[in-house]
Amino acid sequence: DNDNKTMTTTSTAATHVLWYIPNLIGYARVMLTLGSLVLMMMPNVASNNYWIWAIGMYVSSFVGDLFDGMAARHFNQCSTFGGLLDMVTDRCSTLGLLYVLGGDYNRKYDVAGDFPYWRCLFLSLIILDIASHWCQMYSTCSLQQHHKSSEGNEGRNIIVRLYYDVYLFFGYCCVGAEFTYICLYMIQFLEGNEQWHTTVIQYLLYACIPGCIVKQIVNVYQLCSACYAVADHDAKLKIKQQ
Repeated sequence: DNDNKTMTTTSTAATHVLWYIPNLIGYARVMLTLGSLVLMMMPNVASNNYWIWAIGMYVSSFVGDLFDGMAARHFNQCSTFGGLLDMVTDRCSTLGLLYVLGGDYNRKYDVAGDFPYWRCLFLSLIILDIASHWCQMYSTCSLQQHHKSSEGNEGRNIIVRLYYDVYLFFGYCCVGAEFTYICLYMIQFLEGNEQWHTTVIQYLLYACIPGCIVKQIVNVYQLCSACYAVADHDAKLKIKQQ
């Protein structure tokens, strides 16, 4: 049995990990995200209905996040690379959509010559998102823990621990934030349209906004808690050196 385990371990190369089934799903998510963002920035995106295809591709990439995790557990193909690919895809997808929203809403609603409120709002969300998640990843990796694990978040702010420990809360915040941005993108093309799907999107937006707001609050606490954890780790190292 030990010989078999050794053979299995030594026969796994980096190329095998790169071709794991969940990682193939991850590559597909990357392509869908890039394709959606390119379509969102195309000229005449509204008149050519590129925005419909863009949203379809973006949502497909978002849903793919569920299936790559399921595939990793089913085929016993969990990997650090897969986790990295998953996280980078998630963050870049959200930041790309926020960038597009900042440009679209600035052109559509901000008055030329006045302070660009919409652009600053979406820029602030980008900065908070990347800073919060980067600090959380760095702080837990320095302790050699997963950023979502109970061990990695031990001693953190109670809101951060609640966010990662309660799956329904975590899911509502993540889905709520993402679909708030998706709905904001779609609504700009449906102004004056009284069809039923416009009403559905508006109600979906109202249902998701609270989750988005809570997600930003969690991001603030996560950022502060992660920075404190890194400083605390530094302090403990200094004490050991004395």
